[in-house]
Amino acid sequence: MSHEYVLKPFTPEIRLNIDYPRELNEQQLAAVTAPPGPALVIAGAGSGKTRTLTYRVAYLLEQGIPADRILLLTFTNKAAAEMMRRVSDLLGHELRSLWGGTFHSIGARILRLHADALGYQKDFTILDRDDAKDLIKACMADAKIDKKDKHFPKPDVLNEIFSLAANTHKTVEELVDGQFSYFSQFAAEIADQQKRYHARKRATNGMDFDDLLALWLKLLQEHADIREHYQRRFQFILVDEYQDTNKLQGDLIDLLAARHHNVTVVGDDAQSIYAWRGANFANILDFPKRYPGAKVFKIETNYRSTPEILNVANAAIAANVNQFAKELSPARKSGVKPALVQCHDAGQQAAFIAQRALELREECTSLNNICVLYRSHFHALELQLELTRRQIPFSITSGIRFFEQAHIKDATAYLKFVANPRDEVSFKRLVQLIPGIGAKGAEKIFQIFSGQMADGRWQMGKELSGGSLPQLPSPNSHLLASALQTCVKAVPKKAAVAWTQFVATIAQLEDDATRKSAAKMLRIVMDAGYDDYLKETYDNYERRLDEIQQLAEFAFQFGSVEEFLTQLALLTNVEAEEDPQDDTEKIKLSTIHQAKGLEFEVVFVIMLCDGLFPSARSTESNDGEEEERRLFYVSITRAKNELYLCYPNMRAGFGASGMDTYQSPSRFLSEIPKGLLNEWNLR
Repeated sequence: MSHEYVLKPFTPEIRLNIDYPRELNEQQLAAVTAPPGPALVIAGAGSGKTRTLTYRVAYLLEQGIPADRILLLTFTNKAAAEMMRRVSDLLGHELRSLWGGTFHSIGARILRLHADALGYQKDFTILDRDDAKDLIKACMADAKIDKKDKHFPKPDVLNEIFSLAANTHKTVEELVDGQFSYFSQFAAEIADQQKRYHARKRATNGMDFDDLLALWLKLLQEHADIREHYQRRFQFILVDEYQDTNKLQGDLIDLLAARHHNVTVVGDDAQSIYAWRGANFANILDFPKRYPGAKVFKIETNYRSTPEILNVANAAIAANVNQFAKELSPARKSGVKPALVQCHDAGQQAAFIAQRALELREECTSLNNICVLYRSHFHALELQLELTRRQIPFSITSGIRFFEQAHIKDATAYLKFVANPRDEVSFKRLVQLIPGIGAKGAEKIFQIFSGQMADGRWQMGKELSGGSLPQLPSPNSHLLASALQTCVKAVPKKAAVAWTQFVATIAQLEDDATRKSAAKMLRIVMDAGYDDYLKETYDNYERRLDEIQQLAEFAFQFGSVEEFLTQLALLTNVEAEEDPQDDTEKIKLSTIHQAKGLEFEVVFVIMLCDGLFPSARSTESNDGEEEERRLFYVSITRAKNELYLCYPNMRAGFGASGMDTYQSPSRFLSEIPKGLLNEWNLR
């Protein structure tokens, strides 16, 4: 079968009569009407990136380029649909022959046509994340890996390692040595699991999402006729959000464009914030090196923000060395200066935001147009509490609600169980964290435990059967631990050691000196081995560990464990009651990563303290600090009319003393000239 693509002479079959100079600004027009050849379009925040790409497609069509010779690549289905809709609106009809979509959808389309060249059937199954996890479980079973007796990574973590390896073109050994060093003793076994997983996918005629790109690249690399077919076919390639491409995607684009070099990539290096998930900043930074003679267009007119906000944004990103220098210029009239808000502590910061939000609403700004942005989930704990107290509605757009996350529910389950030993849900949740105990085993153990509670024998501190307790300094004060130890006969032998550790942990938690402090209890939970569980279970364990540590700091402000748990329950219930159909005005709370691409009339950026934003870990390298500065830039450029940069001087302490600690303002704030900000001191 020949894959030769025959070039046809170009004829301007489409006449759109678009007045490009009238509908585009000068910088947009230059990018849209660029002659053939490689082009890098640096489109600043709020500068009309989508408009530029859409008109570029229309312009190519008017120049006689057949639609089926144009490839338009985007990152999300939403972006792809929006882009295709705008093209259709310009044309006045749908353009079905244009190849436009996400990288993965285009990869799937091509692999459906040529799967047999790689030894697959064309009716291959595309595995979702759960399917992939099940297949990895099967591979682990085949290899007789007893994950219950070793700290071997669980299937979700293995899947993440395999995915990063595919998208970054690194070996498993390289990833384990760097990003997952705590699994270094298992490097050879993890590499073996990867081979087994790939073999099993092939045997079942299945591909996961990473294969849609990796096998697409393999197809082009190993089959010259297919490669030439698509190189000839896609004479013009346009790529959206190029700063977010990873090594695999960058290689795909370069290979497809190798014949004609007519590749236009659009993005903003100052908004490259996804290195942690494999994005390769070098793709956009080194584009002119990989494509000698490439034209670089800068679109710097911002239609979103006031001049005062843009002045702060330009100053915020200026310190980055690795960037394409640009200066956002305003299209809007002057507004108010952004405010730098210094607060005594996180509680005062929360109270300020709540009060200012109410004032803004009185000034006719809808709560829907107010957004609070933060670096990490736990930065908004005090704010959620304050908004709940004041009955100010809010929604969280950062994925799973903070208190609904598995690791937060695990940690707080210890506190709930100690506070209320009859809490069946918390008891079973904790017991099932122990390797070797499943749902049935947990039910059996709970029945024995609840029986002890019902007859009250354990409450009298009597000597109980089932073995001695481990290192219990005062048996009469560890009644829960004593009752748990009576259940040891129902515990599987392979879980016996872990059960002993669990009983010892409960004994520590119910000690009189600890039982009064939720913060101390949470710290004991982490020190008792839960951090090891996080490593084995989650690829982002460091973030999860940070969140539990910050939850402990948050807990210091409560007088008792019961008060802390009550407030958590209230917050969780408020979030759980949200109805997608509810049109109530709500303040938006979001991580900055989740807010990229969005805009709001008023933006508050909170917890701008060194060690929080930028995060402590990021400042260990220049690249890490520069990415954090780009994240700060993204947060600023979400604001249209008003911007508040907030930081507390004090933070609740973390440790036995619970003392407050002084907090240094974010280093990023010192890089903004004082004259650009109104300084508000609330201390």
